Amino acid sequence: MEPIKNSGAQTASAVFFDRVARLVLARHAPPDLRGATVLLPNNHAAQPLAQALSAAAKLPALLLPQMITLNDWAQSVPLDTPGITDSQRGALLYRQLRKQKWFDQADLWSMTQELLALFDELTLALAELPHDAEAFAVAVQQAYQARQNSTLQLEARLVFELWFAMQSGGELDVARTFQQRLARLAAQACRPLYVLRTSDFDALEQRFLDQYAANAEVTVCDLREMVKEKPGFVSQALSPALSRLRERESTGSPLPQAGEGLGVRGGLTSLRDQSSFLRTQNIPPLGGTLRFFAATSLEQEARAAAMQVRRWLQAGKCDIAIVAQDRMVARRVRALLERVQVMVQDETGWTFATLSVSTVLMRWLDALQSDFYHHDLLDLLKSPFIFADMPAAGRKAAVYQLEQLLRKQGVVAGLEKFVSLAGHEVVLHQPLARLRQAALLLEQGKRRTLADWLSALRASLGILGIDTGLQLDDAGAQLQNMLESWRQELAGDAGLYSFAEWRRWLAQQLDTQTYRDSSIDSRVRLTHLAATRWRAFDAVLLLGCDAGHLPSVPDGGRWFNDAVRSSLNLPTRSTHAARQRDDLMALLAMNDCVLATWQKERDGEETLLSPYLEMLRGLHALAYNDDLSDKDLLAYLAAEEAHKAGLPQAVQPAPSVAEAVPASVSISAYNSLVACPYQFYARHILRLNELDEVQEIIEKRDYGERVHDILRRFHERYPQVSGHPAGDMEAALRQISEQIFADLLEQDFAARAWLARWFKSLPAYLEWQGENETQGWRYAGSESAFDWELEGVRLRGRIDRLDVREEEKRVLDYKTQSDQALRNKLLEPGEDVQLACYAYAHEAADAAFVSIENGKVKLVEPKQDVPLLAQLNAERLVQMMESMRGGAGLPANGIGQACLYCEMRGVCRKGEWWRRGACNE
Repeated sequence: MEPIKNSGAQTASAVFFDRVARLVLARHAPPDLRGATVLLPNNHAAQPLAQALSAAAKLPALLLPQMITLNDWAQSVPLDTPGITDSQRGALLYRQLRKQKWFDQADLWSMTQELLALFDELTLALAELPHDAEAFAVAVQQAYQARQNSTLQLEARLVFELWFAMQSGGELDVARTFQQRLARLAAQACRPLYVLRTSDFDALEQRFLDQYAANAEVTVCDLREMVKEKPGFVSQALSPALSRLRERESTGSPLPQAGEGLGVRGGLTSLRDQSSFLRTQNIPPLGGTLRFFAATSLEQEARAAAMQVRRWLQAGKCDIAIVAQDRMVARRVRALLERVQVMVQDETGWTFATLSVSTVLMRWLDALQSDFYHHDLLDLLKSPFIFADMPAAGRKAAVYQLEQLLRKQGVVAGLEKFVSLAGHEVVLHQPLARLRQAALLLEQGKRRTLADWLSALRASLGILGIDTGLQLDDAGAQLQNMLESWRQELAGDAGLYSFAEWRRWLAQQLDTQTYRDSSIDSRVRLTHLAATRWRAFDAVLLLGCDAGHLPSVPDGGRWFNDAVRSSLNLPTRSTHAARQRDDLMALLAMNDCVLATWQKERDGEETLLSPYLEMLRGLHALAYNDDLSDKDLLAYLAAEEAHKAGLPQAVQPAPSVAEAVPASVSISAYNSLVACPYQFYARHILRLNELDEVQEIIEKRDYGERVHDILRRFHERYPQVSGHPAGDMEAALRQISEQIFADLLEQDFAARAWLARWFKSLPAYLEWQGENETQGWRYAGSESAFDWELEGVRLRGRIDRLDVREEEKRVLDYKTQSDQALRNKLLEPGEDVQLACYAYAHEAADAAFVSIENGKVKLVEPKQDVPLLAQLNAERLVQMMESMRGGAGLPANGIGQACLYCEMRGVCRKGEWWRRGACNE
């Protein structure tokens, strides 16, 4: 091939396509080039090659050569032998593993998937390229005999024996089908073949090209060799260094340490010598081509990437590639771009297991398997796909009503319990009846074939209206087609599976299938490194370029360690890394606007840049005193952060109309208003209160409520304990306690611990009550509700207990907290309004908490004058409500203790304001 000349005006990629075009035209007279075939790494390379052919031929029209990928070319070859699908192979192998009971504790479906992938690799790695079943059998037998006479590790021999046994069938699996199609293509070869290459061929590709070359001419256009002939930093610095690195990897040598040379030319052994060579050769720097951004966190990397994409778009770039090494960062970048109306075309796609259309299926199966555990049921009912044949308003009303009902009644699980609970709630009858009908179709006690399970699933989805919802969604329609395809493929499989086995199979199947949204056409595309071969973009963003992601480690499972793979003559990790290295070099050679980002810190520890890029950056820094850091991007991010920090740190929400201010408040609402006005606003004006949780275990709050109920019943029966034997009083208190705790003891064994804790306090409580009576106080009532009319607002509540002493009144509030915690509540007058409001409502001169904790009972009283405190609290409430009606702001100014357990923290985002304020300081 003639050397490449520096074209000057040509783009980086155009030089290479022009080289290929001139090579084809030198051997095939235009305008008819149909006598040649060009093998492409991907279909994206066809258009620039066609443009290069047209430009080089200088003709108005050309009959182009066949330009095709190897997979597409193989698919064009018909085969007469029937094929076996992956789902059929998986079911067959699973049954064999289950029958042999070699791996009783293992996840057999995962093991099946891993083994099938390894079997395919063994098939494709055969020394010959068999063109029919007989030739394949001979090749397998030869491979088997060779392994029989060699020493293999136990797991390698096990894998090989299983693979050998699986090849006895007459059907063609995917690997054998591909193999035979390539063999037929090679046997029918009659036209010159031109191959665009960026990395080493795998064993199957190389055998195909060797057999094709026996019948027709094959010319390989290796981008790695073409790069070396193009003047520039990549060809004269990075490419030779990577070549030396390739040699070290092939011998098992470790990667070089920082500052160690790789031998760019002759005897040059250090990076400093290499950089000196670059300067003497007048090789231009990469400052305008490649830049690096070292982020301190995932969020900063994503924000930097999104910022750079927006800058490129503003600069008029029309084809931007985001090459993701770290999918978590890519997901965040995509979200940030979509937030500013920049859609991203995703070439990689997402597994169906991560999509909402699959989630509704798995939630349905979760609900069945858990006997309709309330969380699973609510998750299912909140999906937009279920009951899609009902009016949206009716569906939402039913879900809301059921959630309110089961949370209020505390039903944990059981569909029949939910049906009974619905009672007269007519809106719930139809949804619950449909759930019951659909559940009968998937009865878990039976063992069925996979096809039968899928048929039952399809029928249940129809009853629940999920099929209607899926059909309205592109991914959902594809999911339905997949389920039907699997059902048809497995119709002949007679194996029986339990519900749990089938469910695990289905989850794994969904995790192996990829969905790509073809509806988005954008100037920004998300792709992966292997998909960039022989592709040029206006700009490239390399995400996640740390040493842990580039090179990445192939996900091979338990059977794919290098020792096993090496003994079976299969590619190893070094092969995988070498391909990524070559793909990276090709990407840098074909594109002249690249930003590489990575996180230099993870969990407080330093993270290294990819060794391939670190090598390039180190050479460039020594040669040109420029480590290629993108300082402009860092400045843009700093400016954006400063702009955000300059915004008002807290926008104080205020009711828009006076009618929004509640006319009546409870004691707890008043406490919320004092603790944090924004908390009050969110809870009682916007009504964003959290829903009650369904009680599954006894909590401290439940314990406190039971203690209140016990003492109410006890004092209603025994208003005065004086004059009764202490033993009788304790026995009566124990009896009432056991009655109150009876239902909890049935549903939760832990309730015994709470009851024992209460029993520990009984003697102390009776002693305190006796002393209370000795001082002249008498029990006068409990759980007394009040609703007081103040000026412009009503104050409502319920006191635990009222005691009297002649004309005096004292309100008491039971607390299952320590006396010190209660004293802390009362340190600042007016911070806790409970006792003051109780005293105001009952015109009591005294008020106190009764601390019942750790076998001790103590009275905790405010130090201030209670009537005065009560009056001041009432006046403050009136003033605050009047201010609200006048449009006063309700800022999030609660102290740290108030914020600690506040459910509105995610709404007010006070922590974010504080963080920005600290940054400004």
